[in-house]
Amino acid sequence: MSFTIIGTGSALPAHIVTNDDLAAMVDTSDEWIRTRTGIRQRHVMTTESLTDLAVTAARRALEMSGTRPEELDAIIGATVQGDFINPGVACLLQHEIGASCPCVDMNAACSGFLYSMDYADGLFVRHKAKRVLIVAAEGVSRLLDWKDRSTCVLFGDGAGAAVFAPGDDLQYIHLVAQGSMVLHVPPKPGDSPFDQREHMTYGLRMDGRETYRFAVNTMCAELQKASDETGIPLEKVDHFLLHQANQRILDAAMKRLHIPAEKVPTTIAETANTSAASVPILLDTEVRAGHLHRGDQLMMCAFGSGLSAGTAAMTWGID
Repeated sequence: MSFTIIGTGSALPAHIVTNDDLAAMVDTSDEWIRTRTGIRQRHVMTTESLTDLAVTAARRALEMSGTRPEELDAIIGATVQGDFINPGVACLLQHEIGASCPCVDMNAACSGFLYSMDYADGLFVRHKAKRVLIVAAEGVSRLLDWKDRSTCVLFGDGAGAAVFAPGDDLQYIHLVAQGSMVLHVPPKPGDSPFDQREHMTYGLRMDGRETYRFAVNTMCAELQKASDETGIPLEKVDHFLLHQANQRILDAAMKRLHIPAEKVPTTIAETANTSAASVPILLDTEVRAGHLHRGDQLMMCAFGSGLSAGTAAMTWGID
């Protein structure tokens, strides 16, 4: 026995930054961003903390699932960086919602929600949990170089959450990693009097061409592998919930795999790339729109810094 998802939630910051807003800050335009990424706007934190977003998403997922915080056996926080280096976002969330279970953060960048699902799967298989909360929360706007037009236009902030319970809905989950600096965020230098290293400039850095190649090739290979391993033909999948990084990446992968666009929902135009939060935000959006039905076949896939990727196949277990 593994798990079923019994509730979802998400949260976005109130402040919206449009492509035109960015065009006033860096050398870009709405047309340039939309045609290359599919993004029209993104939500960015102003007065909110990342913990605020995580708490809101978590409470919405708990409410949908009918789960009380004290019933949770584990909280997994998927994030590149929380409000503090430590304590992690999961511990801060635990305090805010009144839970008392073990907590851990998972840093697998954009693949973090899928990596966290695999961790949760182990808890259920070993009968160590009956309720697990995963919250992916990302404040990428606070990691960017806002003078770098090649990256600052791509990302937004947000949080997505899901409550997991014992069940048989998970059919397959697979993780991959390929150590690389193609996409990285250098740390802010400390003030140690003994540190003699040459520090890199702070801010997210990405080789766009290599990231695109890894994303398309990996997503195609991993979705096909999921199909081969489970015996579920891709044409029998009802919904592909994929990392919302770039519409061009999604279009290229779906064309190669002959998957129709109506099976690939997106939020990227409104949210941009929210890193680990993108898949659970998309999942919650689809659930609350009434697009998922009991028995529907899902496949999820995410890819990101590491380089890393995660893929899952499961049936949807709630109405």
